[in-house]
Amino acid sequence: MKILYIAPENTVGTLTLWRNEHMRRGNECRSITFFNSPKKFDEDICLNLPFNFTNPKMSKIRNLIYKRYRGPDGYHKEKIGYPPVWKPDGKLDSIFLKCKDFLWKPYIERAINEYQLYDFDIFHFESGVDFLKNESFVKGLKKRGKKIICHYHGEDLRARGVMPYMDTVSDLNLTNELDLLHKHPKISYLFLPFDTSKFQLKETLNDKITITHAPTNRFYKGSNIIIDICKNLESEGKIKFKLVENLPNNIALEKKMKSDICIDQIGNRGGWGYGMNSVESLSMGICTLTEMNDKYNNFLPGNPFVNVNKHTLEQTLRNLINNPGKILFYGKRGRKWVKKKHDIKKVGDVLYGYYEMLGLK
Repeated sequence: MKILYIAPENTVGTLTLWRNEHMRRGNECRSITFFNSPKKFDEDICLNLPFNFTNPKMSKIRNLIYKRYRGPDGYHKEKIGYPPVWKPDGKLDSIFLKCKDFLWKPYIERAINEYQLYDFDIFHFESGVDFLKNESFVKGLKKRGKKIICHYHGEDLRARGVMPYMDTVSDLNLTNELDLLHKHPKISYLFLPFDTSKFQLKETLNDKITITHAPTNRFYKGSNIIIDICKNLESEGKIKFKLVENLPNNIALEKKMKSDICIDQIGNRGGWGYGMNSVESLSMGICTLTEMNDKYNNFLPGNPFVNVNKHTLEQTLRNLINNPGKILFYGKRGRKWVKKKHDIKKVGDVLYGYYEMLGLK
């Protein structure tokens, strides 16, 4: 089989993992991204398109503009619908998107011809978006009888919504985020893949307990509260605190490996539970704290997370600091669990099970 991944960017490195896993299984796989990975993950085909709204500065500008249409929460405001459906937010948005598509079109047409993009068998649309808003590429795929898979993440369904045509022709919808199962009538869950063999279990602690927090987006992670609590504990001499932010992934991982406790998120603003941040720290055997609501705890019984919220975070940290054996216990438990649930080979088996349901082998 020939498999193509299409994504705005290689956000957390999963495109590289999937490419290697598909090739390990004897298939051909390519990935094409709109923008370079800010975390310096490996690129396959990257178009380097203009108007990169995954860039923090551009994202802030977009949010300010959307406040005109959506109110104080701007682009972060959740859309209504089951599923929510994308459409331009007003006249200004519509004009901008038409101009953007006009500028992007030559890049897209060149890539389609140069890399023979119609010749693949399976098309994974990461984020569930076509190259252009007119969905011309996916319309061409449908005419050719290709298999179309949409993989939705965070804002894709919360803030944007499904693309109108793509949603009608998608053969399979996937997500790694539990709350998105409640935002689409036909979507299946897939654990985030990770190469858990990259790390070994952490068996000793630092002389002074070291805590890291590594947000991609502070708003979504509830970072202001986390940072304030950790800095307060640091000022008391209880811990060392490291904020790991805006760094290439390899450097961020090196810093996280030196920590004893990692805090993922509180507040559930950017989705429930946990993401790649936690998968990484669990793979390192590091005690990992995040907010897990009742629905996620019921969905993942026996999960290894230390469950916290804005009211319990500080006291939980103080208890762990005073009981270092618990820190090692949660780390060991997390390492065992993440290998069982998130290892790329096991997640790959689940994906290929979905392929078989689509009549693909």
